[in-house]
Amino acid sequence: MASHFRSAEQQGAVDDELMQFVPSDAAPQAPTASADDTGELFSSDAVASASSTEMPEAVHVVTAAEPAVESADQPAPESVYSSLSNDEAPAVSRTGTPTVSFKNVSLIYPAQPNKPALDDVSLDIYPGEFVFVVGHSGSGKSSLLRLITRELKASSGQVIVAGQDLTKMRNKKVPYLRRQIGTVYQDFKLLPDKTVYENVAFALECIGKPRSVVKAQVPEVLRLVGLAERMNHFPDQLSGGEQQRVSVARAMVNRPPLLVCDEPTGNLDPAISLGIMKLLDLINRNGTTVIMATHDREMVDSMRKRVIALEAGHVVRDQERGGYGYYGAL
Repeated sequence: MASHFRSAEQQGAVDDELMQFVPSDAAPQAPTASADDTGELFSSDAVASASSTEMPEAVHVVTAAEPAVESADQPAPESVYSSLSNDEAPAVSRTGTPTVSFKNVSLIYPAQPNKPALDDVSLDIYPGEFVFVVGHSGSGKSSLLRLITRELKASSGQVIVAGQDLTKMRNKKVPYLRRQIGTVYQDFKLLPDKTVYENVAFALECIGKPRSVVKAQVPEVLRLVGLAERMNHFPDQLSGGEQQRVSVARAMVNRPPLLVCDEPTGNLDPAISLGIMKLLDLINRNGTTVIMATHDREMVDSMRKRVIALEAGHVVRDQERGGYGYYGAL
């Protein structure tokens, strides 16, 4: 599968853009990795007023079918994510081979044989897309992501990632597939007995990268996420936002063309989430395909990326520049 990362000549401009949202006190100038050692581095109520009469005031209930509208004299406050609107994002060409393709995919857990987690799902995600997967708890979001990473195997249909049919893939080949997929989780999944540096380096060591590449590439990626001064700290010495940045650094240190994120901002406050989303948005703008499951309505509504909505295992909406909708509102 082709890499979607920038060339070494273009890297400087990307570094400058990324450093705009890295805290100045967390991003000292670190030595730049040698291109000979690392190759290319990747480079973001209704307020119904009733008239005053002697009759009791009517109560207007806003339902999912009737979205709330803001009062004309009280405009909605600007979202913390408004700066991430993708108005200037490059257009994605939906031609050629999709990065991820689901063809009539169903997934049934043995404990619930009469209630499929996913039921006859078909969709295509192309290189360079940023896709939000939304829906209430139990709608099938995490199951869909786990099929992409081959943590689960479809009960029927085809799941094709990077041109490979995962329903037919032998288990011994799964680790090679995962080298092409970066994963970011809600609970970080960092190794508590390893430092920040060692957590990120572990991702490279597992795939057999030489020590010279590890020594050059790990400090560089930690600098890019603003953690150069924290590389010798352990996870329990970091804030939640810092731990998630370590998780992002670990996911992208091998420069995978596909990044899968399962609720990466679920445990973070909005201000910290903004920094994480800027990282993911910039990574996407430089060619990496990003698929992200989330419950964050404000984020999805502000960024206006492609939205795939799931309900009871079915795709009920696939919308370009979509909003969150009313999934999980009740």
